[in-house]
Amino acid sequence: MAKKKKQKKIFVLDTSVILYNHNSLNSFEDNDIAIPITVLEELDNFKKGNETKNFEAREFIRNLDQLSENGRLNDWVKLKGKNKGSMIVVMDANGETNDSSNAIRVFGEDKADHRILNAAIKMKGEYPDCKVVMVSKDINLRLKAKALNLNAEDFQTGKIQNLDELYTGKRNLDNVSTEVIAKLYAEGSIEVEDLNIEDCTPNQYFILRNGKTSALAFYNPISKKIERLEKQATQRIRPLNAEQVFAMHALMNPEVKLVTLQGVAGTGKTLLALAAALEQKREYKQIYLARPIVPLSNKDIGFLPGDIKMKLHPYMEPLFDNLKFIKNQYNEKEKEYSSFDIMIEKEKLLISPLAYIRGRSLSNIIFIVDEAQNLTPHEVKTIITRAGENTKIVFTGDVYQIDTPYLDSQSNGLSYLIDKIKNHKIYAHIKLEKGERSELANLANDLL
Repeated sequence: MAKKKKQKKIFVLDTSVILYNHNSLNSFEDNDIAIPITVLEELDNFKKGNETKNFEAREFIRNLDQLSENGRLNDWVKLKGKNKGSMIVVMDANGETNDSSNAIRVFGEDKADHRILNAAIKMKGEYPDCKVVMVSKDINLRLKAKALNLNAEDFQTGKIQNLDELYTGKRNLDNVSTEVIAKLYAEGSIEVEDLNIEDCTPNQYFILRNGKTSALAFYNPISKKIERLEKQATQRIRPLNAEQVFAMHALMNPEVKLVTLQGVAGTGKTLLALAAALEQKREYKQIYLARPIVPLSNKDIGFLPGDIKMKLHPYMEPLFDNLKFIKNQYNEKEKEYSSFDIMIEKEKLLISPLAYIRGRSLSNIIFIVDEAQNLTPHEVKTIITRAGENTKIVFTGDVYQIDTPYLDSQSNGLSYLIDKIKNHKIYAHIKLEKGERSELANLANDLL
């Protein structure tokens, strides 16, 4: 029996895909790609600026310029590389679709999204033997496409397929023999074989139990043993549960250069990271504490009153709140109380928007990135690749609390990082599950 020939596909990309990944043209195997002319118009509005989306727009424009060197883009152009398809820029299709399938007429408004939909409808009409698929990070645009009888998909590259299986950084082992736990307490470490498990992930944490007897431990990839952990306070901040003990150990472990802390609001991610950084201030030249700016209601910060510091203050306030909490662990007469203000004054401790870190050298620093779930995989990669000698990077966030329109729990940079880098010995991760902010905050997380 002859093998059925695979149906050729044409993927129509919208602007959100390109701003998410400028190299998206190379993500569709041997299928063809169509870029609506409206997308190029929108990219023109994004090319200026210092944010990641501006970088993505500029890089895509450069890539397209290279493809156009040997021909016009309104004809099919072969993509570079083995087993790649072709691409084309689709001209305006406003007058080439009938009333029932014209997005502008159906939705009653002439705007960019509807012109992009019309370009996909045009391709469907011109290539009836191909499966035309609208690809967008914009959920509502995908819904509109499906309403017009178009196939529509999310951009899958960099997306975690099964979030329920995302690495948590810890394992609960019940019914561990009392002899093994006693040996762990007596000698400080045990062999992996003592736990009757096949393998361990580097820097993986364990809760070992036998009835009322328990122990906390982690797998040391250097000694290749399971080593016991004890609670340790830093800057007078004491871990309040097992996961916080694990997080503090990862943050204080000099062999671990990259840490991710994931958990809902109130689990202590940022507080623990900042306390550990301050405890290690003599080991690093500088402490950076940064977070991405997600404009309120998708408005640019320019609408806020005041100078740039006043505009940015609302976004940075949560970071200052954590610093104040640590500062208040000390009496006003203690020298540590005033040392925090001195560190900020001398820029030993720098609290800043993430965009302001661009171009800085990341050598000999501890760099904490808060709200990392609002970063794309490319942004996370850009930050890590800037790390120099004696640099430790900490990403904190909640992958279910996304504030940007084109990211979700599966496609954000924090989820991507946790999934891709879990097997490396200089990396540690822990999912914080128990809220410790207050009983009221826990009630909101559990019931609302």
